[in-house]
Parts: sequence; C-alpha cells; structure tokens
Amino acid sequence: MLLELNFALYRHVLLRKRILTSCCRPAASFMSTLLINQPQYAWLKELGLKEENEGVYNGTWGGRGEVVTTYCPANNEPIARVRQANLEDYEETIRKAKEAWKTWADIPAPKRGEIVRQIGDALRQKIKVLGNLVSLEMGKIFVEGVGEVQEYVDICDYAVGLSRMIGGPVLPSERPGHALIEQWNPVGLVGIITAFNFPVAVYGWNNAIAMICGNVCLWKGAPTTSLVSVAVTRIVAKVLEDNKLPGAICSLTCGGADIGTAMARDERVDLLSFTGSTNVGKQVALMVQERFGNQLASCLPLTKFCSILLVFEDADLNLVIPSALFAAVGTAGQRCTTARRLFLHESIHDQVVEKLAKAYAQVRVCDPWVSTTLYGPLHTKQAVKMYQEAVEQAKKQGGCVVYGGKVIDRPGNYVEPTIVTGLPHNATIVQTETFAPILYVLKFKTEEEAFAWNNEVKQGLSSSIFTKDMGRLFRWLGPKGSDCGIVNVNIPTSGAEIGGAFGGEKHTGGGRESGSDSWKRYMRRSTCTINYSKNLPLAQGIKFQ
Repeated sequence: MLLELNFALYRHVLLRKRILTSCCRPAASFMSTLLINQPQYAWLKELGLKEENEGVYNGTWGGRGEVVTTYCPANNEPIARVRQANLEDYEETIRKAKEAWKTWADIPAPKRGEIVRQIGDALRQKIKVLGNLVSLEMGKIFVEGVGEVQEYVDICDYAVGLSRMIGGPVLPSERPGHALIEQWNPVGLVGIITAFNFPVAVYGWNNAIAMICGNVCLWKGAPTTSLVSVAVTRIVAKVLEDNKLPGAICSLTCGGADIGTAMARDERVDLLSFTGSTNVGKQVALMVQERFGNQLASCLPLTKFCSILLVFEDADLNLVIPSALFAAVGTAGQRCTTARRLFLHESIHDQVVEKLAKAYAQVRVCDPWVSTTLYGPLHTKQAVKMYQEAVEQAKKQGGCVVYGGKVIDRPGNYVEPTIVTGLPHNATIVQTETFAPILYVLKFKTEEEAFAWNNEVKQGLSSSIFTKDMGRLFRWLGPKGSDCGIVNVNIPTSGAEIGGAFGGEKHTGGGRESGSDSWKRYMRRSTCTINYSKNLPLAQGIKFQ
C-alpha cells in the first residue's frame, strides 16, 4: 500500500512538473501545434483524448458535425479538436437512449446505485488528471478543478445511499378495506445542458441522481469545454461497458445551439436541466413549455445571479474579509454564486474597503495549474471585453475603482479583480450580471433597506448576511428576509454543499438540483388507491345507486 501511495505521489509530482514547464516557454514556441501533441501535455492522453476527438457517444463513439477547437484560457493556445454532433447524430442518440431506458428502468434502484458507486470510484482514480483538464480548458485554478470533480464523486456517494431510500408514503384511506399510497417512477430521458464554468459538477449533480431514479441521460456540455465532456463520458462509459450495460444510458452529444434547441423542443426528452444565461434560459423554458401537452416535460433552469453579501456593524470582520475575497474572486468571478454586490453598514464601510483592497493585493495571479495560484484567467476573450465594458459603465454611472479595473498585460484572458465603490444601489450596472470579477461595494443605513436592496434585483440565487444578532439572523431567513434560493449566514455566497438543494428564484430559474428532495424532480408521482375489500365505498361518503 505504501509503495502504491508513493508511486501515486511521484506520478502527480511528475504531472505537475510537466505542466509547470509550459509556464516558462515563450508562446511562439508552441503556436505551431496543438497542446495535446506537446510532451508536457502528454497526460491528456491518460483520459483517452487525442488530436481529434469524437464528440458523440451513444454506446459507440462518433460524430458527423462541425469540428471545433478548444483553447486554453491561460494562453489562448489550441488544446485539441472535437467533432460535434449534427442533427442526424442527435436523432440516432435519442433513439438509442430511449431503447437503453427499457433495460435500465428494470434494474432495482439499489442495483442502479451500485453502478453509480462504481462511477464515483472511477472518477476518484482520475480525479487529479481530470482536475488538471478542467484547469487547462476552463481556466479555473487546479484546486478548484479537483474540487469540482470531487463534487461529482460526492454526489455519487450521496446517490448510492439515496437509491435505498427513495419512495412515497402509505397514506390513511377514509374508505374501509382500501390502501392509499404514492408510487414514484422514473420520468425516462433526462436532458442535461451545462455551462462552461462548472463543466463536471453540474452534470454530476444531475447524472448521479437521475440514474438512481431509473432515468437515462443525454448530455450537451458547453462547446468551449468539449474535451471535459468527452473525458468524463469516457470514464462513465467504461463503467457501463464493464457491467455489460447499454452505453446509451449515459449519452453525449457535443454541439452548439442546434443541439440545445433540439433537446428543448423534443417531446422524447422528458425532463430538461439547463444551466446558462438568463436570456437563453428564457428561450429554453418557453420551448419546453410549448410542448407540454400530454408529455411530462419540465425544465430545471439555473441561470444568472447577482449574488450579495450584507455586512452589519456587529459582524466579525475576520470572517467578512476572507469570505468576500473568496466569493468575489474565486474562479475569477465566474461562479454562478459569485458575490457581485457587497453592502456594508455605513459605520464600517471605509474600514472594510481598506482591508479588502489589501487582501486583493495579496491574490497570486498565475497560470491556473500552478499549485500556488489563487486567481486564473477569464474563460474567453469575449469575457475580457465584457469585463472592460462593465468597468467603463461603472465609471460613467459614478463609480470609483478602488482596486483593479484593468486587463493584465500577459498571455491569456487575465483581468484584475476589481472593487468599485460610490454607486447607488439601483445603478443599472449594479443590477446587471457581468460574469467577471467585479465587486460593487455600497453603503446602507438600516436593516430594512439592506434587505429590500437584496431583493430588488431580478436574480435570486445566493445571498449571505454577516451579523451576530440572532433576531436579525432569523428575520433574514424568514418571509421578509432574503428571497434567494440559497440564504447563508456568516459564510460566503459560494461553496454550496451537495447535500442541500441547489437553485434559485425569480430570473435565476426556480429549479433545484443535487441534494435534499431534489430527486423528486427526476421522477413522476402517482397517487394509487387499492381496494382489497369486496365492497365499493366511494370517497366523501357519496352514494351512487
């Protein structure tokens, strides 16, 4: 065992050394080839990746659509290529998934849980190399990349236990000789559309729970993180293959808007989970609603965000500063729970801003796979442009940039984490979600206005309050407090645990995924009345003779 551990440690150090070597090489020296073909990125092949990858899986690998190249946000160099699905691939995959469901639904839930357990174990074996891929292709720092894979592992563990617990109650019947029960059955085919910022975890939340409920899954990840989608699917497919199960239980169709639109409009997709922008989320929800009819078709939209930290005069600043730093700067401001607004009681405003600016100055910026890095690049060049536009808008609307505000002069999509003060709570830019590390700091006087300002935006995902006042704490959690789906106390807005239901309110969507009773969204409920007597009494004492 010690030898195995030492070998694993040696392998990880070697892997880290290979990646670090690339940090010191001039960009021009590897412009001529894909990163996957360079020796320091040979570890990508441990995930089954190659120069051109097939982006469709339905029991066999294929793809007849457009070939896309994915890029590393830290240097904008091409990593590898993926051949996406066309609509013919999509149609074939849907048919195979529906056929695979006939096998999967007949397997008892605890046995389905055993397959999910094996998927979790397979992910554990690849957690560091898969975390490295997340870091390379998405741009988040290495520890966050590994942490994201860990979320998938954790939800697998959670789902294994849940597979022996799902079920409905036996209810008292008002009629003699009758039983009243709830029966839960799988919805069938669950479509999962995920965003670039969490290319592993969000699929995992849906996939693990949907599988133990008896559903099959069809995944469309973000085109810019297609390599992650392919690598994860290869790990899952191997488990299904080893257990002699149809691969189409967990299908993949890499693609763009045409595939996403097809999933939203397709009546054979019984449940659709969508994570992305509010504008696209609205379109997806409308397309799903249009096809309701007799179909069981739902949408679990998780969209944008505008999360907030409220800090009162009695708050413990030793908690506030690191919480605000992580919530605003983590993942370069590209989490769905990223803090965009920081409301400070007027009596502590200047003190907190000063401390926070000093903390920002300590943030280590480097390539995301370097172990000491705390802050990596934005995902795309377009995101950098949006950051610049937001900073300019903040200035025009009266804001003062007290830290950051500029693009960093280095290869890749790096911008300075930014603090803006002096804006009113209802400034247009403050209430506009910009997926970038910009934190708007505002003053408030009373609890009433702070709570009202929290709730006045159209988004409603995550919020957090910092206080020692127990009465205020419970008012915050109560009906006149925060109207968000995640309501925290003395912790950041980011970092939700898998055991709780994850989701928001208002324009953030209203869907719930991951823990608690979210499993119910992946099943259909039947109320069943069973007459085991020889008589036929009617409900409510009705006589029909």
